[in-house]
Amino acid sequence: MKKTFALLLILVLASSFAKKDHETYLSVTEIEYKEDKNSLQIISRVFIDDLEDVLSKRYQQEISLSYKEDLEKNKAVMERYINKKLHITIDGKKQPLKLLGSKFDADQIVMFIEGTNIQKFDKITVENLILTDLFDSQKNIVHVKKGEEIESMLLVKGNGSKTINF
Repeated sequence: MKKTFALLLILVLASSFAKKDHETYLSVTEIEYKEDKNSLQIISRVFIDDLEDVLSKRYQQEISLSYKEDLEKNKAVMERYINKKLHITIDGKKQPLKLLGSKFDADQIVMFIEGTNIQKFDKITVENLILTDLFDSQKNIVHVKKGEEIESMLLVKGNGSKTINF
């Protein structure tokens, strides 16, 4: 009995000092300037369960994005969230963004977003705070392509905005 108790005590103590695994919270957004269409074409990838969680908490309703029908049903809520968390400024002028649609890719949602009437520019500022209101450790990787140039940035909660000069 004493051996069992001692073993149990050692097991409990050892497990209390074990390192806990931390989940990784990551999104990837690709922004490409299409000069021939005067548009920014944006593809943003986020994990399904993370987006469901943040939308449900932010808008205080149960949001499910598990099925294709859910994506269409919740498109307006997703677009409202995107417009609060993803901002693009071209040469000092904030650009309106429109969520065109979305699809599934394994455990992620791929969102197709567009900014229109974009003329040639020299400077772009991207603020991407997607999911940072739910996860302090959220990392948002953004790639910006203009012509042959590609610039990348890592945006986090305390540093969610960067400017690129082309």
